[in-house]
Amino acid sequence: MSTMSAAFYICLLCLGFQTNTVGAQLPAPDNLTMITMNTNYTLSWDWDQRSAESHAVNFTTQYVAKFKLKSKKKSPSWNMACEKTSRRSCDLTELKLYYLGIYMFRVQANVNGRFSEWVLKEFCPDKDAALGPPSKVGLSPAGSDLDIFISDPLTSTNSSMKEHHSELYYHILYWESSVDTQAFRTQTLTSSANVVTLSNLKAWTRYCVSIQSCYDFYNKSSSFTSSLCMQTEGSTPWWQIVGYFLVSLVSCFLFMLLSLYSSFWGYKYLKSTFYPSVQLPTHFQYLCDSSGSDIPGLLTPDSDSELLCDKVSVCSELPVLEIHNAPPEFLPAPPSGLEQDSSGRHSRQDSSGSGDSGVYSTGGSANLQQPNTGQDSGKSPVDLEQVKMQDMAPGLKTQLLFADEGIVDMCV
Repeated sequence: MSTMSAAFYICLLCLGFQTNTVGAQLPAPDNLTMITMNTNYTLSWDWDQRSAESHAVNFTTQYVAKFKLKSKKKSPSWNMACEKTSRRSCDLTELKLYYLGIYMFRVQANVNGRFSEWVLKEFCPDKDAALGPPSKVGLSPAGSDLDIFISDPLTSTNSSMKEHHSELYYHILYWESSVDTQAFRTQTLTSSANVVTLSNLKAWTRYCVSIQSCYDFYNKSSSFTSSLCMQTEGSTPWWQIVGYFLVSLVSCFLFMLLSLYSSFWGYKYLKSTFYPSVQLPTHFQYLCDSSGSDIPGLLTPDSDSELLCDKVSVCSELPVLEIHNAPPEFLPAPPSGLEQDSSGRHSRQDSSGSGDSGVYSTGGSANLQQPNTGQDSGKSPVDLEQVKMQDMAPGLKTQLLFADEGIVDMCV
């Protein structure tokens, strides 16, 4: 009995240990999904929060190239993508995965030191990554046609997706925008070019366009872009051409007129400012410098006043000489060489002598006085003669010889 009892207790102990081990294991994440667009990748999953029993849960995500799992020599080395994160997703864009490679991802849950099993997910970007629509679409009218400018879908590094899908092309939908819904009819066009022209359209009509990207190798296609509308054009009518010409002509004329008006008033203002019409008075003009400038200059204390003035010569009115015959009692005896003329007058031969000549100067008399021939009892009967100085030589000089006798001599 003792042997059987011991064996029974050992079985119960092993059964209890297995029960505790199973109860300690957490449920694994499920529904692993790759959310992709061109080269942007995000791995997401679901997990039952009731298993955590109000404890915080963390998740760990690792990845490895699939070909390394097939190696039998050594166990693969998993790379860390997201470690102990509370989010139920992991961004894989920053891993720079090779677009044509195949990778294995695994996710594990951790609650208070208890771990779940790893859940695997295979991912190939070239096959599984979704293709995005064109990054930009533009329209431009070309007469009655429309030019469509298409920008390629972009990767996470802003490069073209044609680097990974060389056979990428576009599916174009276009239709005439009309109020009448029954007249709505969609037309399609496919092209791999980035500039596409829609021809055979109606002139002066509004059209709308929507485009999607396509890749046939893995049957990929993106969503359509939002509709973009533009009105076509046509031949310009003659009246519109004439109107444009007249408007441009009037604009040029007004511009030239305004330019001339501004130039005239500007010139007039500058001239009145720098060259005023009001000049300095004559008694202030000596302040101007000798260089001809109209700007007055101040006299310095040490300046020489003679340098600032011109030489001035003052000439008096030419004097008129009057020649009188003095009475005989006042005349000395004539020299032996002097002869008396028929009129009773004596001429002086030596003009440089000191004798009396009876010649004196009268200033300011312009007329020649005739000699007085009348007899006066108070005066001597001496005839007077007058001679204008203008008739004499210009080098004539007068000199006072005998001031005490009141006789002026004339020297030539």
